Amino acid sequence: MTSLRPLGSSDLEVHPLCLGGNVFGWTADETQTFAVLDAYTAGGGNFIDTADSYSAWAPGNSGGESETLIGKWLAARSNRSEVVLATKVGAHPQYKGLSAATIKSAAEESLRRLGTDYIDLYYTHFDDPSVEVEEIVTALDALVREGKVRAVAASNLTTERLQESLEFAEREGLARYVALQPHYNLVSRETYEGSKQELASRWGLAAVPYYALASGFLTGKYRPGAEVDSPRAGGAAKHLETARGPRVLDALDTVAKAHEAAPATVALAWLAAQPTVVAPIASARSVEQLPALLAVAELTLTDEELRLLAVASASA
Repeated sequence: MTSLRPLGSSDLEVHPLCLGGNVFGWTADETQTFAVLDAYTAGGGNFIDTADSYSAWAPGNSGGESETLIGKWLAARSNRSEVVLATKVGAHPQYKGLSAATIKSAAEESLRRLGTDYIDLYYTHFDDPSVEVEEIVTALDALVREGKVRAVAASNLTTERLQESLEFAEREGLARYVALQPHYNLVSRETYEGSKQELASRWGLAAVPYYALASGFLTGKYRPGAEVDSPRAGGAAKHLETARGPRVLDALDTVAKAHEAAPATVALAWLAAQPTVVAPIASARSVEQLPALLAVAELTLTDEELRLLAVASASA
């Protein structure tokens, strides 16, 4: 049985793989979504990530599709208490920004779509520089006090605004961020490593990285000359045009071979071993994609393997 990890200073405990819900209602329909969620929880997973804006970008969608499908699944399986459910506020077409009124209204809509009376982890999705951190933090704290949210977190926030938010919450005795969702993976390290990672470490924040597999590039299926049927193919294939991308694939292949593991598992295991990281996020649109993701819970890389991957993925 996979041991759960504490999520920062909260009382939440999560599986070392967070299942991304961005594909639900986009490239995965209701049947596929239910199948993936069933397989993930059957494999020991308990940490599901979505956002109120998923998947407003898809033709015919208006946002909220992912939350709606997850809500239907929770109702069908009667397993709400067994799942740590994370969603986000700030990017839904009808609830853009982070004013106190927007946060309050958007949270009510998320609760309605999810068919639940509480959200375990509520992220600010993107920062809204037009709103003072005091207003944002106070609005989030109100949701916690009302019992509608168990813990709060941030994504896509500058180091400066993150520090301001943490200091204000601490000073005023309000609910403070317990987790951070940075863009972080073997081919995108600069976005998190450095001052933001140091701040997270100092405040005991749990990092839950998104794009953990670089839009699929780190699965190893994107190679020179390979054709991949995926809406993310363009974003993933761009890494082949850098010196770092092929270097990282070679290192992943070496380590994967030593463990008889998939490159995706190794990429996630490297990320999971980094300071502050508690659970990388990866999504699956089919049940077949899940075993390589869930296997991160059982794979521990040696210091030498971690170094090999770190050197290959250095930006220089």
